[in-house]
Formats: sequence, structure tokens, C-alpha cells
Amino acid sequence: MNKDQVKGKAKEVGGKVQQKVGEVVGSRQQQSEGLSNQAEGKAQKKVGDVKEIAKGNR
Repeated sequence: MNKDQVKGKAKEVGGKVQQKVGEVVGSRQQQSEGLSNQAEGKAQKKVGDVKEIAKGNR
């Protein structure tokens, strides 16, 4: 695993938490930011996946 994969997964998980907190407190802004963070995290993880493939580690 490389740093992009780790950071991406962490951001994705954090975004899920943020989204759920937004749902609980009724904040559409928090929900939206959580969804955005999830998408950014998934993208960053994919970048890390591509780097691993390029290195031949997968």
C-alpha cells in the first residue's frame, strides 16, 4: 500500500462519518461535504492503485 491509497481510504471513511453526522443533526451542508470527501477519497485511492499497478506490486 502506498500513501495515496491510505490517505484516500481515510478521507473516504471520514466523509462517510461526516455524511452520517450531517444526517443525524439535519445539516444538508455536512451531508454534502461528506459526500464530496468520499468522492475525493475514492479518487485518491484509485490514483494509489494505479501507482501500485505501475510499480508491478499488484
